[in-house]
Amino acid sequence: MAVRQDTIWERFLSPVVRLLIDEDGLQRYADSINWEEECDRFRRDDVIIPSYYSSQNFHGITGGYLTYGAAVTYDPITQYVVPPNEIIVRQALVDAVKVKPRRILDLGCGTGSTTLMLKQAFPQAEVIGLDLSPYMLVRAEDKAKKAGLDIVWRHGNAEKTGLGDATFDLVTASLLFHETPNEVSLAILRESFRLLVTGGQVLILDGNQKTLRQLEWLNDVFEEPYIREYAAGSVDANMGAAGFEAVRSQDVWWINQITSGVKPIITENVRQYTATSIDNNLEELGSPAFGIMA
Repeated sequence: MAVRQDTIWERFLSPVVRLLIDEDGLQRYADSINWEEECDRFRRDDVIIPSYYSSQNFHGITGGYLTYGAAVTYDPITQYVVPPNEIIVRQALVDAVKVKPRRILDLGCGTGSTTLMLKQAFPQAEVIGLDLSPYMLVRAEDKAKKAGLDIVWRHGNAEKTGLGDATFDLVTASLLFHETPNEVSLAILRESFRLLVTGGQVLILDGNQKTLRQLEWLNDVFEEPYIREYAAGSVDANMGAAGFEAVRSQDVWWINQITSGVKPIITENVRQYTATSIDNNLEELGSPAFGIMA
């Protein structure tokens, strides 16, 4: 895992974090997995990795998230760099769920930390985690198995998932938008709108845009190629442009924010569930968000 040596992260913060994590244990874990063989179980031929994702380094790591090293080190590092506590921040997204979901899609799920929490909070729901990196999905599946959680992991692009129209009650994304160009974030929200039933909810957890604009030095801590573009933008405005209503953002410990939106109810021809290859007895359930039943 090649890492640039000139970033603030590598010069100052990485040495501190390395004192707190078990690097030998991580290496043993990495060596215990045939990563390419395991990744082949997830790789889909119809998924094209976009250039904004494959051509950039994230967190100073050459190759970004398309390496097993990124999948192995993501969790131990993230627990120390999401203030005040990673679990508290992710739990804030779970607490912001206002619908009663039967199907949940977690976009850009990474190693599945939020995905697992959603499944634990809504054990009767079908939960799907989608990510561009098969390496991340290998790690996510391993975590889910150890936790005894039945989650579907899918290789895919959040901009164009290939999943059916109006087949989810809740769509989420955690710590994703600051790693995408603004036009990609907008495309993801439009895809979320398409995927949601009427009355369904979208929740976006990420860095606080107001705080990032006020504290420029935060943008230099990690090598994040799109973070300044994210800071200058507005998730609220993009949600409105994508068609969502009841849009509101709330601060999460000042450093983070959660933005919620609802796909508006249409008074005529309310969209019903239709069975797909991954629907499990969910045909004609309507929108659980507002108790609409067939």
